[in-house]
Amino acid sequence: MLSELELRSIIEGSFLPKRCECTKAEDASLTIKVYDDRDRDRVDLEVKGINADKLDSSRAICNLIAGLREDLKQTQSPAQQRVAGRGHY
Repeated sequence: MLSELELRSIIEGSFLPKRCECTKAEDASLTIKVYDDRDRDRVDLEVKGINADKLDSSRAICNLIAGLREDLKQTQSPAQQRVAGRGHY
């Protein structure tokens, strides 16, 4: 199993050059925010409640990132917010 720091690095690095922020809540769930290229304070996509325990393989991490990228493509509007448990998270 990856450490929290390694997991954050993989997720955040996968959205470069966009700014991405991955944080872990007290309940061990993840929140991922992807910011706009031009307005670095505007959130393009926010997903809360991702179960970090399910990210136990490279395939699970890749599937999460692919799903986030797909949502990001579709939403290109400000502050699209998603809650994990629906869709592919």
